[in-house]
Amino acid sequence: MFAKRPVHIGLSARITHPEVGGVGLKGKTLQVLEQSVAQWAASRDTLVLMVPSVMQDGALMRSNIRVRDYARYLDGLILQGGADVSPRAYGEEPLRPEWSGDPVRDAYELELVHEFMEEGKPILGICRGMQLINVALGGSLWQDLPSLCPGPVPHETTAYEQNAHPVRFVEGGQMARWFGGVQGGLVASIHHQAVRRLGKGLVTEAVADDGVVEAIRWSGRSFVCGVQWHPEFHHLGQQEMLDCHPLLDAFLDAARKA
Repeated sequence: MFAKRPVHIGLSARITHPEVGGVGLKGKTLQVLEQSVAQWAASRDTLVLMVPSVMQDGALMRSNIRVRDYARYLDGLILQGGADVSPRAYGEEPLRPEWSGDPVRDAYELELVHEFMEEGKPILGICRGMQLINVALGGSLWQDLPSLCPGPVPHETTAYEQNAHPVRFVEGGQMARWFGGVQGGLVASIHHQAVRRLGKGLVTEAVADDGVVEAIRWSGRSFVCGVQWHPEFHHLGQQEMLDCHPLLDAFLDAARKA
């Protein structure tokens, strides 16, 4: 039994689209969450609720519920990882077809970001989620690090969640304070896109050894923060990974206050 109302955290959905000629579930639009990120978010006795996309004039039915209603009800929002952010979301054309991303998910999550920011509710972005925050605030991305901004750090390998590299916190930054003076550590890295131009009001909180931005924070009135790595996978690593509970605790503390 909870002694008091637990924090209610919304988790954005991954979206899978119908396959051409698909039958059963393969012919349906699915909205899902990845188990590890949901369990990481719930590890501090929070209620984690997936936020579905809201279509007032959808093919199935009309609804009076708006994204704003979720932003008002929930205490905070986590944007999980997944598909590339479409370059069209930041005014560019995809340089290769496979980098086109998912414009449908982009529109859904961009609306979530704006509504939660309007309500002053905290937002935490993970991997794609950090990139989405940057784009929502007018920033841009490298469409592909290996070909457009090559460096010595492997940000994505076939090892998937086992791929790790060090990051360091910006001296004097808020994230360095949350982590109690720890200078950085090993993080799980699964991405080929990255922040190129920071969005309005955003500051860099952590970087990789090759200078790639690994964490950002909004300098505005509410908690809006993103990390390029995957804290939900850190318990799976064979190496000593950065303990990211200070980040989760800072986010949940902001949610309680909101």
